Amino acid sequence: MSWFKPADVGFSARRQLADLGQGARLFVRLLFTLFSSLKRFGLIRDQIHFLGNYSLAIIAVSGLFVGFVFGLQGYYTLQRYGSSEALGLLVTLSLVRELGPVVTALLFAGRAGTSLTAEIGLMKAGEQISVMEMMAVDPVLRILAPRFWAGVITMPLLAAVFSAMGIIGGWVVGVLMIGVDAGSFWSQIQGGVDVWKDVGNGVIKSVVFGFTVTFIALLQGFEAQPTPEGVASATTRTVVVASLSVLGLDFILTALMFTI
Repeated sequence: MSWFKPADVGFSARRQLADLGQGARLFVRLLFTLFSSLKRFGLIRDQIHFLGNYSLAIIAVSGLFVGFVFGLQGYYTLQRYGSSEALGLLVTLSLVRELGPVVTALLFAGRAGTSLTAEIGLMKAGEQISVMEMMAVDPVLRILAPRFWAGVITMPLLAAVFSAMGIIGGWVVGVLMIGVDAGSFWSQIQGGVDVWKDVGNGVIKSVVFGFTVTFIALLQGFEAQPTPEGVASATTRTVVVASLSVLGLDFILTALMFTI
């Protein structure tokens, strides 16, 4: 086992801990930029437009087709038990509790997250960030903070659009195509969905996912190697790490929400 070197293992572990600590310090710095960033809300507004408006189409279309599928699958499942009139409740709870926040976060990571990583990485490769530091301009406050808070604000809004389009998709399939009673469809939603317990939990998840995905995208771009290969590798890591983080956090949050 001459290939095994304990020194290499220790060096790798120390490097991973250093990267983790550096990421934690950057996250804390971003949290403390809230009030200073709000003073220049125009920067956040521009990033909300960039992240939200350009992601709106894929979010809305994806939500609509997810609603179509849930309408079909839910109807044929509920029909076995004579509960097809509860189709609206099934579709709505599935969307606002789970699929809305989770699928939106995954799509956001693939569309907006990679864009953020590539943008920051190209700034670093073009030495724009170094020039800002030489001019005594804090790149964290000027570049990262507006994008960070824009992502946190945008995620719940996109999740709401996804869930709304999914409910509309379930209504189209269930009521217009299959023939479920429209009154039963909407009355089941009105009577069975709790605003605070169901919708509120979904909003909490989407906010947490907004913090997570946006921070991972910015961190990967800020720490990327200033080469084309480094930027490409950072973009790939953004999708992988953000997707796994969203799925892991979804399990943790769901367990906490159902036990508290």
